[in-house]
Amino acid sequence: MPKIRSSADLRNNYNEISNFCHQYSEPVFITKNGKGDLAVLSIEAYEKLVGRFELYGLLQNGLDDISAGKTVASEQVMSEIRTRRQK
Repeated sequence: MPKIRSSADLRNNYNEISNFCHQYSEPVFITKNGKGDLAVLSIEAYEKLVGRFELYGLLQNGLDDISAGKTVASEQVMSEIRTRRQK
């Protein structure tokens, strides 16, 4: 269940909200005038989330390359690696 707090809680109980975000690695949703306004999370959780998005993007690029026929046989890649290692 998401943790929801008001903007006044964020202002008045910053340390409590910060501790929660660090302890549980979950966002806290902040409301303003009863409506969703912000999602607050620790830097660690944010970096992990951004890392996932970057990984998903790279995986999608690979899938797009496969769909477009932009592939190389594994034997060719291994041969090139061995050649480079010998230099």
